[in-house]
Amino acid sequence: MMSVLKSRFEAIVREMTLVVMKASRSAVIKNAKDLSCAILTFDNRLVSTEDALPIHVMSMDMATRPIGEHFDDIRPGDGFLNNSPYTGGTHHADMIMAMPVFFEGVPLFWVVALSHHADTGAPTPSTYLPFAKNVYEEGLHFPCVRVMENYKEKRDILRMGMTRNRVPEIWEGDLRAQMGACMTGERRIHELLEKYGTQTVMNFVEDWFDYGERRIVAEIGKLPAGRFEYEIRHDPVPGVADEGIPVRLAIEVDPENGYVTVDVRDNIDCVPGGLNLSENTTTGSCRIGVFNNLDASLPHNHGSASRIRVLLREGAVVGKPRYPAGTSVATTNVNDRLITAGNAVFSRMGEPYGQAEGGPHLPVGMAVISGGDPYKHGRAYVNQLFIGYAGGGALHGHDGWLTYCGAANGGLITLDSVEVDESMYPIVIASREIRADTQGVGEFEGAPGVGGVFYPLDHDMTVVYAADASQFPPRGVNGGRDAQPTTSRKQLADGSVSDLPGFNEEVCGPDEKMLFFACGGGGYGDPLRRDPARVLRSLNRGWLGAERAREAYGVVAAYDETRLEYRLDEQATADLRKSRFAARTDAGM
Repeated sequence: MMSVLKSRFEAIVREMTLVVMKASRSAVIKNAKDLSCAILTFDNRLVSTEDALPIHVMSMDMATRPIGEHFDDIRPGDGFLNNSPYTGGTHHADMIMAMPVFFEGVPLFWVVALSHHADTGAPTPSTYLPFAKNVYEEGLHFPCVRVMENYKEKRDILRMGMTRNRVPEIWEGDLRAQMGACMTGERRIHELLEKYGTQTVMNFVEDWFDYGERRIVAEIGKLPAGRFEYEIRHDPVPGVADEGIPVRLAIEVDPENGYVTVDVRDNIDCVPGGLNLSENTTTGSCRIGVFNNLDASLPHNHGSASRIRVLLREGAVVGKPRYPAGTSVATTNVNDRLITAGNAVFSRMGEPYGQAEGGPHLPVGMAVISGGDPYKHGRAYVNQLFIGYAGGGALHGHDGWLTYCGAANGGLITLDSVEVDESMYPIVIASREIRADTQGVGEFEGAPGVGGVFYPLDHDMTVVYAADASQFPPRGVNGGRDAQPTTSRKQLADGSVSDLPGFNEEVCGPDEKMLFFACGGGGYGDPLRRDPARVLRSLNRGWLGAERAREAYGVVAAYDETRLEYRLDEQATADLRKSRFAARTDAGM
């Protein structure tokens, strides 16, 4: 019965997700899948989530709990909108729609649909605002606002939102898609309760939590005890963090009692920009780093999360912000660095633990673009592109994931279709390609980086991005090497190319082009231990050049013109690697 009901809850969440995808209007939701759905108990414990972005759901309890604190008259058919980091939201662009599920007059669950909206009415046409000093510069905030009553929209509230939005029809349509998903979830849970009975379903929920807790206790019991520390650094942001932002994380592993404590209290105070994390994203990201280093079949529910303790402090850039600090970039950038540190800190235990650093969000290939469509009478458009994003770091036994995007998503954001983007917006995506020799090498190799070119048609297009990893690219661990940094460039009308700042709002004219390169991931382990067959595979994919294969891996290969592929020279490879190992021994390495 536990297996049956687990699958039924997952199916409900999947159906909710499909409703959001099919009914939404903006490309960032329906194409890139920047959305997540979940079911929680009415007392705010996570029951089920499926195909969701980790950063959206690992602290979803924080987003529903304040509803009960603000309202003592919650009724069936109510719908609450929450996007404020000061009432448990992730960041202001993630609008969280939550509906209670009553059965026979008793509130039992919350159904939740979160979508990243295309615009929030900020002064800058973007939902990522590293230079926004506080919440007053971020646009719309709904701190647990009732926007549905008795299953009907409260049009006065929605009018307020539409008035403060560059694409009001899209915003309204995306919000209605979330409402539809929640009503679908409510209906399916009613059917489940009618079929199996309230007692059976609620008994399952408690057993499911107990199972998640037992599983994580067993997994933690396999880890070495001790305290392990890791530090990573976000790139400098002029006027906000001129020296960059160090992110420090420590974990205390207690395998005997089955707890992992994540301590992020040793971080700097909030910065005067949108890079501060919310309490939701700090807590969720600390949990994500731990889950990423445990068995993938572990249930991600309240039971398992209860064994991960998070220590944070108020007023810190990585912690709980103090109002009115800006948090508009709280789901990416510094947040990516925090999750990456949580992934990588386990490498301090030695092999086979931990992961190399992966690339972060928001290079130019993930920019928010806006302008007036010249083919639709200048009608305004705003959309975030997902045409080229970062690759993942390697871990023991596995190479990095090419379409990683960033640690907050972990590979679940979908790469945009070139043809769909070009049909929806007045742009041309001229190229998108994997760049050889950009990955961090190692026994297990990081993913290579992706580059490309896009440009507007017959109008000026505003391009807003926040390209971290331009100065501090992803590092390898346990002997693995670093990846190449992210770059941002622009080709001018005369054909010349200029470098752009990593954090920027750029206007691209009709005779200009945006050039992007999104970094790959770091390597894991000694490159000379990499299986030559895997090196050969990277060569024949075009991800690696023959010279780099020889220099980094000690692998000798020659191109066979007849077979149109590289062929391994086994003897030359064995001799070269033997000499490399001997040189290390002589050097005392």
